[in-house]
Amino acid sequence: MIKVSEEAKKKISALMTEEGFDATADYVRVGVKSGGCSGLSYELKFDKSQAEGDKVFEDNNVKIVVDKRSVLYLAGTILEYSGGLNGKGFVFNNPNAQRTCGCGESFSL
Repeated sequence: MIKVSEEAKKKISALMTEEGFDATADYVRVGVKSGGCSGLSYELKFDKSQAEGDKVFEDNNVKIVVDKRSVLYLAGTILEYSGGLNGKGFVFNNPNAQRTCGCGESFSL
């Protein structure tokens, strides 16, 4: 469903620890909401529990929860992390997105 690159895994683990989450037990919550310059935008946060209707995935030892509405938009997405001078942070490589904005934080189908 959602894949996590090695660089994203490292950054997620470090950020979770920094923010008081347990990377082995807690979740990365990924979702889609209306908004952004292309119509839909990504959400990414940490969560200690899953809600009713959530889909749970695990890739590269990262536990991911996605709300039922967002699952269709995110199928096949690869979560990557780009650091460095021109880095953007977390990047969603979404094969379903037909158009994305310049900042990469929103998309349309």
